[in-house]
Amino acid sequence: MAPKRTKRKSPSPDPQGMFAGMTVFLIEDGVQSLRLQIWKQKLVQMGAKVETQLSEKVSHVFAISSDALFHHVDDDRLARFKGHVLLYRWLEESLAAGEKVSEDFYILKVDPEGFDIFDKSLKPKQANRNSSSYDEHSHCKRIKSSHEEIKQTNEEKKGDIETNSVSWASNTEPHSPSSLTSSPGISSTQDKDVGMQMSFQYSPPDLNKGITEIFGKLVNIYRALGDDRRSFSYYKAIAVVEKLPFKVESADQVKDLPGIGKSMQDHIQEIVTTGKLSKLEQFETDEKVKTITLFGEVWGIGPATALKLYEKGHRTLDDLKNEDSLTNAQVIGLKYFDDIKTRIPRHEAQEMELVLQKAAEDIIPGMVVVCGGSYRRGKASCGDLDIVITHPDGKSHKGFLQNYVKRLKEMKLLREDLIFSTHSEEGTDSGVDTYFGLCTYPGRELRHRIDFKVYPRDIYAFGLIAWTGNDVLNRRLRLLAESKGYRLDDTGLFPATHGSGGKRGSRGTASLKLETEKEVCCKTFHP
Repeated sequence: MAPKRTKRKSPSPDPQGMFAGMTVFLIEDGVQSLRLQIWKQKLVQMGAKVETQLSEKVSHVFAISSDALFHHVDDDRLARFKGHVLLYRWLEESLAAGEKVSEDFYILKVDPEGFDIFDKSLKPKQANRNSSSYDEHSHCKRIKSSHEEIKQTNEEKKGDIETNSVSWASNTEPHSPSSLTSSPGISSTQDKDVGMQMSFQYSPPDLNKGITEIFGKLVNIYRALGDDRRSFSYYKAIAVVEKLPFKVESADQVKDLPGIGKSMQDHIQEIVTTGKLSKLEQFETDEKVKTITLFGEVWGIGPATALKLYEKGHRTLDDLKNEDSLTNAQVIGLKYFDDIKTRIPRHEAQEMELVLQKAAEDIIPGMVVVCGGSYRRGKASCGDLDIVITHPDGKSHKGFLQNYVKRLKEMKLLREDLIFSTHSEEGTDSGVDTYFGLCTYPGRELRHRIDFKVYPRDIYAFGLIAWTGNDVLNRRLRLLAESKGYRLDDTGLFPATHGSGGKRGSRGTASLKLETEKEVCCKTFHP
């Protein structure tokens, strides 16, 4: 008789194994069950403990992508989590290498600092920040700006609680005349005529204005306090709630929606029940919070400066008028505070775009001038004008901005300068030229914020996406790119390099060559 076969035993866990000391939680979404079973077995065999839910004991969370992570774990729980969030690829590479590889290249960012993708070229390098937006410092020729002023250029972008994401299913969006000039190879004159006929504005249902307005105030408060995570959490919730085709009467109606965690549900329930939110009322009665929030609304003043001004004893905008430490840009922001906060009606933004297009054509024929931001997204009004410029031949954009600004000042359209940096002729900083300033609508003295970004043709699509937005879309795209081993900003999609010494890997030197917004987004989703 054949000998009885003995059941093969699994190796005993090794308390000194490669993963000793790790307590892990595995996000199962998107992972084959067999592979997940193997990973769990290997982790336990090599000293790790595997938890069935996210808790304080967990040191590492693994996920296949940021989408899987956000689908399984809400923002509130992530905000409380103090451990590491990694891609499963780290586990695969470590098993293949026979030792734990550096985590730097596999970090799944759940809280990128700020909303810096818009203007990476203007960000100063700061040693205590890991965000990709702090890698380089611009060379400003004309107007010297403090680090905080430059930081504020992106913070101010978040002042508009504009949350309608553009669908990138095609190369154009029929929301505005701008959409039809997004491809520089098309005749600008023809585009304007056709675009005028197709222009219409996006009008969300706005059935839950009571909720979104309160959340909007919290976005501004947390941003002023320097708490970008909480600010963005409310920003995302607004994006979801404002599009609902029904009036929310109970938090149960939104509990399964993305971006609406338990804490957000509690807030919504309180608002629909009482018409107010105690958390906001506490902030609005706190003198320090009120003052810092108010100062943070001045263009060029960020959280750190706002706090310093408060600590100096300032409590009102009038107090700041005698403050010697303010930079020139901050003084301008203070002087035109009320003007800058006044929104621009869509029809005026459309007329301004046509004026800007004609002025550009008079200087160099064929220049492509597109008004991005909330205007291009089809909003009824804009907080400012975001103008994205290029030329189809790939060379005529060089040096254009200096002549353009001069011409617009002669026309009395541009009035005050905030930031002016040029790189196209030197080829530095991806060759992107930038101007931020104040403008006036013809026949009026009311100041509005206006930004110009001039891109080389080969990276124009990246700039157009970044400066059209909105912030939710840009941040999601950046997270998605990072989860797939890339770094996305307004100048390209770059393979990420391996970090060392505990630092996050930097972007590669060469961007992928992509011509249209559709190509950029498709490549980000399917590299």
